[in-house]
Amino acid sequence: MSSLATATPSEVRQIIRNNQWVKPTSGVAEGYTQGNLAILPKALAYEFLLFCQRNPKPCPVLDVTDLGKPHLPLVAPEADIRVDLPKYRVYRRGELVEEPTDITHLWTENMVGFLLGCSFSFEKALMNAGVPVRHIEEDCNVPMYKTNIQCHKAGRFEGPMVVSMRPIPEHQVVKAVEVTSQFPNVHGSPIHIGNPASIGIEDINRPDFGDAVPIRENEVPVFWACGVTPQAVAMQVKPEIMITHAPGHMFVTDRKE
Repeated sequence: MSSLATATPSEVRQIIRNNQWVKPTSGVAEGYTQGNLAILPKALAYEFLLFCQRNPKPCPVLDVTDLGKPHLPLVAPEADIRVDLPKYRVYRRGELVEEPTDITHLWTENMVGFLLGCSFSFEKALMNAGVPVRHIEEDCNVPMYKTNIQCHKAGRFEGPMVVSMRPIPEHQVVKAVEVTSQFPNVHGSPIHIGNPASIGIEDINRPDFGDAVPIRENEVPVFWACGVTPQAVAMQVKPEIMITHAPGHMFVTDRKE
């Protein structure tokens, strides 16, 4: 379990801002909602918001910045999205070109930031219900995969849904569904249970993002929609610039789960 499990969101963000935590945020600030980040130029902001509205399972919107302002007024007004995530990804025309820990040098007055719900937010509830969370046990990042499930198109934005996977003991699958369905703003219930090939995943041991985790005897892979979906979309749509969180390196909000 993370050494920051009992820290407050503001304490976590300050540690991250000081570059003292440059790794995934699963398990930090237990009880508080975490979010995925997507930053785009103003010219693409409406189309992306529409894309999120049409695809609420992978892209549940928690907050949106005012134009040119790096603050999230609803979920963490004192925070700064340019420095308060452990690691970012910068895509230019669909190519990943940089993974900085600070994007102040890239921010312009023409940018809009979107914070999307993250499944890390329901992991404490799973553990409280006695359901194991393998990547926390293994102290690694959650495995994430591109699928053959296509998102609903909005303007220029289209592409495959990304999912995160957690191995669940067979007898606890129903409980995992019941627990996570109570968190619709952070992806909610699973979108698929069982055979990975049914959603286009060829090798469960080779995730597209994050780390592989062991699936033990009498366990079933369970898949939740994932906020890394915009990154897969960026690779396909190729906007001039799109800045996101690095997979697993989330923004910790002041909002209780």
